Amino acid sequence: MMKDLKILFVFALAIFSSCDLDEDPPYLDKAAFNNPQSVLGTLDGIYAGLASYDGQERRLFVLNGFSGFFNTRRQGGNINNPNNTYLFSLKPNENDNDATQLWLGYYRTIARANTLIANVELNSDSDDLDSQLFEDVVGQAHFVRAWCYFSLTRLFGDVPLLLDLPNNENLMNELTPSKIIYASIIQDAEKAINMINGVSGSHYPKKYAANMLLAKVYMTMASVDYSTAYDIIPDTIIGSNFWQMAYDQAIQVYGQNSLVSDYSSLFTMEGENSDESIFELQISQSASNSQMGRNYTPNNYKDGQSFGWLSVNKDVYDDHASAYPNDSRIEGDFLPNQVCGGNAPPREGATYMSYYWNNNTQSNGYLPNGLRPDGSCANWGVRVYPKNQSRNNYRNAHPYFFKYANKDVTSSNQYDDKNIIIYRYADLLLMLAEISNELSNGEQIGYVTEVLNRAGVDSSGYAGIGQTDFRDKIMKEYRYELLGEGEDAHNNRRRGFDYFLNNVIIPHNTNTSLNFNSLDLTLSTDPSQVMFLPIPVREINTNDLID
Repeated sequence: MMKDLKILFVFALAIFSSCDLDEDPPYLDKAAFNNPQSVLGTLDGIYAGLASYDGQERRLFVLNGFSGFFNTRRQGGNINNPNNTYLFSLKPNENDNDATQLWLGYYRTIARANTLIANVELNSDSDDLDSQLFEDVVGQAHFVRAWCYFSLTRLFGDVPLLLDLPNNENLMNELTPSKIIYASIIQDAEKAINMINGVSGSHYPKKYAANMLLAKVYMTMASVDYSTAYDIIPDTIIGSNFWQMAYDQAIQVYGQNSLVSDYSSLFTMEGENSDESIFELQISQSASNSQMGRNYTPNNYKDGQSFGWLSVNKDVYDDHASAYPNDSRIEGDFLPNQVCGGNAPPREGATYMSYYWNNNTQSNGYLPNGLRPDGSCANWGVRVYPKNQSRNNYRNAHPYFFKYANKDVTSSNQYDDKNIIIYRYADLLLMLAEISNELSNGEQIGYVTEVLNRAGVDSSGYAGIGQTDFRDKIMKEYRYELLGEGEDAHNNRRRGFDYFLNNVIIPHNTNTSLNFNSLDLTLSTDPSQVMFLPIPVREINTNDLID
């Protein structure tokens, strides 16, 4: 969706926010589904569900917490705070409030999609513009529903499948086996590909977002260790060549978008809705839904309140910096400062933040550029690892995660206007590289080279290596390029528990540079904890069909 849709987004949020039922849709007048303008407003309400606090901020907090790559200062600035003890250590519990609200947010969005799909009347024989618009809108609803269920089943495993409007006979729903959930996801994604035609406007995802989603589905099925252990493959496609099916979908997207030249611009207001974006949520400050800048901006980086919820585990940073020391995704240039000169902290790359001026001007009297009010150089900044190598306490032991920070150091706002990218072209290129390696079609180095060239590093390390080594390297490329953007938790798991254990968990738990007494997390090695989140206790207590 494009920036010019943000006013409509606010309107849609206002309409739909009145619904506070867990899974029930808002009931709008029938005319809302038969008038071209009102049906677009209804569609905007579906996307507003994804952009809600539960669908966005909690989603990213839960996904990053459950990836094994992060720790959090939230709920206490120590390694033993509740979030670190459970979710971030891969030991989630059924009372986790963020996971519960994420669950409810997804199902509210699904209910809205179900409502639109059930009420819009399609005329497949008509070529008039209104009929094409209705078809596009329904295709968008199928895409959102597929995306939500793919997100849910990857996190929770078996989940209730709701495809119809609720009535007195289906107010409660039992858990549906994952392979049936996946069958529904595939059906919805295929409908989205066939129905999305662009008539609704360029501000909505194109059909290629559905192609990319479907490619991710088939990549998940391609891992025998994962797909067999969790029985996710629908009976009708058992035995298919899922790597080839993933390629057939992903290649449809290739060339439809392009990489932007400046990686860090992807996470700024100026870089919204770029050529690299395939699926992007529109965020409006006036809707007061997003507090990303408050929650994910390092403490005192900007004038207003900021909490710095996410820090990247030290070993994750070290691995990236060791693999690509000159990677532009890690650290940027020094800030210009005429008074403080070279003492000014650097402008970090998009991924990490380890050194910045303390801009809490009300408490320390410093100006946003590190100067005292009299113009002299304060020569003082916040230093965490790696800028501060001492790691003498938890607060300075890990770099901040910087992608979702509010980059305006003078901002005092609690709410945000910054969009959130869900799918982007660099991810698609890495997918094609991984898929091509598994198919041995000879295309893999070309795709990964496109991504690495943008980062200022070469791909010579891929030359002449075998399939297994390429596989291990490309799985790390997802981490370096896409860290914290929502796919880490799934990428770490979709090759099965053993792969996650041996390539992420054990290397972290046995890292001799870490201090597991007070600075670093010990990750669970129990597959019953590690692979899925438990069904929220709230759902269990209110749904008699789930025990």
